[in-house]
Amino acid sequence: MTPNDTAGENASYRYLSTRGGDVGLTISSLCQFSFEEVVLNTIAPDGGLYIPEEIPCAASWESWGDLSFPEVAFEIMSLYISPSEIPPADLKDIIARSYSTFRSPEITPLVHLNGNHYLLELFHGPTFASKDIASQFLGNLLEYFLVRKNEGKASTAERHRLTFVGATRGDAGSAAIYGLRGKRDISAFVMFPQGQVAPVQEAQISTVPDKNVSSLAVAGTFGDCQNILSALYADRQANEDFDLVSSKNWAQILAQIVLYFYSYFALTKTSKSASFKPGDRVRFVVPTGKFGSILAGYFALRMGLPIDKLVIATNENDILDRFWRTGRYEKQRASRHGLGSGHGPGLGVKHTLSPAMDILTSHNFERLLWFLAYEFVAVSAGMDRLWNQKQASQEVSQWFQELEKKGSFGPVYRDVIRGARRDFESERVTDEQTIETIRAIYRKSGYILDPHSAVGAAATERSVSRAHANIPHISFSTAHPAKFAETVVKALQGEDGFSVETELRPAEFVELGKRERRVTVVENDWQKVRELIKARSDDGV
Repeated sequence: MTPNDTAGENASYRYLSTRGGDVGLTISSLCQFSFEEVVLNTIAPDGGLYIPEEIPCAASWESWGDLSFPEVAFEIMSLYISPSEIPPADLKDIIARSYSTFRSPEITPLVHLNGNHYLLELFHGPTFASKDIASQFLGNLLEYFLVRKNEGKASTAERHRLTFVGATRGDAGSAAIYGLRGKRDISAFVMFPQGQVAPVQEAQISTVPDKNVSSLAVAGTFGDCQNILSALYADRQANEDFDLVSSKNWAQILAQIVLYFYSYFALTKTSKSASFKPGDRVRFVVPTGKFGSILAGYFALRMGLPIDKLVIATNENDILDRFWRTGRYEKQRASRHGLGSGHGPGLGVKHTLSPAMDILTSHNFERLLWFLAYEFVAVSAGMDRLWNQKQASQEVSQWFQELEKKGSFGPVYRDVIRGARRDFESERVTDEQTIETIRAIYRKSGYILDPHSAVGAAATERSVSRAHANIPHISFSTAHPAKFAETVVKALQGEDGFSVETELRPAEFVELGKRERRVTVVENDWQKVRELIKARSDDGV
């Protein structure tokens, strides 16, 4: 029995922590949280991530085929958000505002690439990257809840305020800034390694004029930025000084569930897939680092969408690919001496041509592990739902305590990895293969891929070769190629018809270069960063 077996169209709308809440709870109770608490707090009090208590069944999903993107979003989100927390009219307004800034009327158009391969273009938002899908929605949600909380509170001291702090190599930070810019009672701070971000991405991060946004150039590496971020979230004083919001927010997963349903319907309408009809199975291939986008596909699958497989596409920072092959979750990459660990031989993050995927750990993977552990416990121990939830949380908590201490955990139980392999497959794509794919796709169809999308396309070609005949594949195209012009030029320089001026210089990017930069250079010292954030947050917006 899986968590959605007892869920219907009217789900319970309650949320749990992956780590079980208060360890002192009896087996007959479990910490539960409202959607508002989940959105405003991001991280559970026990350090876990929020998950829905039950995955709702979208029993009427086939009737959504002719709906627009915002309308599909409303149907899906209504299964996770109680109308008592956000009335339907308000939810529709939040969704409409979130996607009004996208350049394509379809929001995420589906493009036929070749054969059984389709691309879902996710780069039509304000920062030309897939992160806009989630960030625009999260920003409007946070604003909605804060407006309600602060109604009638005039003074800054009375008002409830939030502080977003993020670390980025480019796309995630700029998308967060564009989602939060101008929002009252929210301060946004985005750190990036000084001199190590692509020019277009740095311009997006540093040219937003809104007073509630600060871009911080850290004198160090991206790893240093991540260490500062981790120290801030672990520091009691920082959490007392300001309410922190991070990129691990459940609302960002929720927003991306829509992509799977909407693209499925788009596939049924394309002339290239005349034989494809509602109820037929499809594969999704997702280039991923933090596991958020493809985790949304797991929820879509459990809600009833007929997904054949979810294919994880990683670059050479392959912690996810290694887990699917070995059952071990290990921060360090493989070295000549075999798989490393936190205390032995191995390699850290490798800088690749697809930098958004250059990670040591995939934080959203914890959410999937909870559901896999729950399924394992339910099958082996019986049907007591509360007891099974508690046991699943204990397993996850133990795994991540081990990860923190040793840099790895596993191999996990055999039935847990079997459950993972039932729904997912995994592929690892090198930089050389990324370049080859950009070139091959351009020669075949004239389409230009950014390097992250090329990782997904390479994984798709492999999946097509082993999947059942005629199963269509939808791979996610996650960024406009102009955001990674250097890599694209490396792959396509000299190719017939390729023009840097035509393909890689959108008017919006040219305009970015003319804007004033607002950047604060900070030392690689988390305490000094904390004091800077506190001082600016106290100024109010």
